[in-house]
Amino acid sequence: MIEFGIEKSCTRTGARVGMLKIRGRKIPTPVFMPVGTYAAVKTLSPSEIREVGAEIILSNAYHLHLRPGEKLVKSLGGIHRFTGWDGGYLTDSGGFQIFSLSPLREITAAGLRFRSHIDGSEHFLTPEDVVRIETDIGADIIMPLDIPTPMPSSHAEAEKACVTTIDWATRSKEAWVKTGDVTSLFGIVQGNVYPDLREKCAKALQDIDFPGYAIGGLSVGEEKKTMYEALGFTTGLLPADKPRYLMGVGAPGDILKSVMSGVDMFDSVLPTRNARNATVFVPGGKMSLRNAAHKDDGSPIQLGCSCYACRNFSRAYIRHLFNTREILAYRLATIHNLHYLIGFVTGLRNALLNGKTEEFIGRFEEGGL
Repeated sequence: MIEFGIEKSCTRTGARVGMLKIRGRKIPTPVFMPVGTYAAVKTLSPSEIREVGAEIILSNAYHLHLRPGEKLVKSLGGIHRFTGWDGGYLTDSGGFQIFSLSPLREITAAGLRFRSHIDGSEHFLTPEDVVRIETDIGADIIMPLDIPTPMPSSHAEAEKACVTTIDWATRSKEAWVKTGDVTSLFGIVQGNVYPDLREKCAKALQDIDFPGYAIGGLSVGEEKKTMYEALGFTTGLLPADKPRYLMGVGAPGDILKSVMSGVDMFDSVLPTRNARNATVFVPGGKMSLRNAAHKDDGSPIQLGCSCYACRNFSRAYIRHLFNTREILAYRLATIHNLHYLIGFVTGLRNALLNGKTEEFIGRFEEGGL
């Protein structure tokens, strides 16, 4: 089981600084978790993930179930030993795949029937199966099977998914308790953009009682204003003494606003996906390294950045690597993006601790971060 403590809360906003303790590992919050869907953060080794400042990464139980299979991972010592990563591990259940792979699946009250996107083979997973899979994988924090809904969805569609999500959460908690495992199971609040459904789900999950709570079904195509309103409403429904995890959000501005609403944990493929498309984070926004303006530019990606890419290579060289499709290009851009984003969250944490939150926000809005 995890432990979570609040070290400091902002008197003006919902922001807070905390500490997660997971199997002897201490993880300061707010925290950004790089995504390693298949138990690897694309292009990087575990030592490089550690060097950019990561404390915990996310993998996907749906994908690991299909390849290489949870039994193999368990037989080789669990996901930490299997991957060589000694930090924290969180596994998502595959609920988002219900959303993103909709042509291949069927939702029933009992569970999820789907065809593998790899070979077309048919599978059926119950909430209990998913808990077993994640337990076998050996993650530190696991997510139950849930049903996010697309934007837009009718109230009736969202309510049906919400009711099933609550039922599956109950079954997942019962299965998790029976395992006697040392993982920590979070509940996932769904409900689309409907306040009554978000409230219904949040209250039901608290009655079930989880070590932490995730907020799902946001940042899936809705307007920013709508997302922030739904997020602010939802965090206000969750207990203050347990961690809050906003799923799938990774843009610096979104993280900043979400931390101000009381969120502690984040994950997103954005920094790694952007990197593979030659787009890097810099103060004030993003920059494409493919631009001709960088053809003979001897400066680093970001002046003053201490990441391995910026310490050693020029924009001109990295642009050349992208143009010639050298693997090193993707590695260097990924290193920079994760270093930037994790540094951004660490800087925000320090600002909250030191009473300099408004100064941090001002610098970000002026393009200085």
